[in-house]
Amino acid sequence: MADKPLAIVAGAGPGLGAALLQKFSDEGMMAVGLTRSGGTGPHDIRACDLCDEKALRATLAPLMQKHGAPQIVVHNTAHLVIQDFLETSLDDFTACWRSMVQSAIMLGQCVLQPMVRDGGGTFIVSGATASLRGGAKFAAFASAKFALRGLTQSLARSFQPAGVHVVHTILDGIIDTPASRDLHSLDPQRMIKPDDLAAAYWALAHQPKSTWSHEVDFRPQTESF
Repeated sequence: MADKPLAIVAGAGPGLGAALLQKFSDEGMMAVGLTRSGGTGPHDIRACDLCDEKALRATLAPLMQKHGAPQIVVHNTAHLVIQDFLETSLDDFTACWRSMVQSAIMLGQCVLQPMVRDGGGTFIVSGATASLRGGAKFAAFASAKFALRGLTQSLARSFQPAGVHVVHTILDGIIDTPASRDLHSLDPQRMIKPDDLAAAYWALAHQPKSTWSHEVDFRPQTESF
């Protein structure tokens, strides 16, 4: 079995996903990202449909055979739909649910029991402001994020006694990427820095067992709430 412990980032796009892979790699882990299309560049990003159980198991099985069960798993997928409720199709709702909830179910079913067998680890699920509040034009997105939060609560109560630290994060703000700067025209100082957030996720994964957090919110100092 390889020396480096395994970290999985499901939904490893630019921004937080890339920052997590960099942070985990810098800390000496075998960091692997999963996205539908794969990727190129400095990080190990593999193409995988996270909603396809067979494809996901086929991707994860050789990694876990070589490195053992992952010590850190981050579920970081998103499918954003912003439109009036009456214009939002059932397909829009289904796409949000599949991207954020079904993918978390498939990921958890693949990794949580192996993590228990190997002595534990940390499973972090990225939520959003919409995990707590359904805004106008966010019916599809918020309903899926609400479901994801409930799923994560259930996983925490199921697996924390077995040694897996399950955490739901609420990202209350816009993550600073070139695309988000163009879309939102915000002052970068009012945005969440991906590297800072990756460091916060690393800290969550290393909380002492006597002080485990289940839900943590992160927002820029300038963000109202």
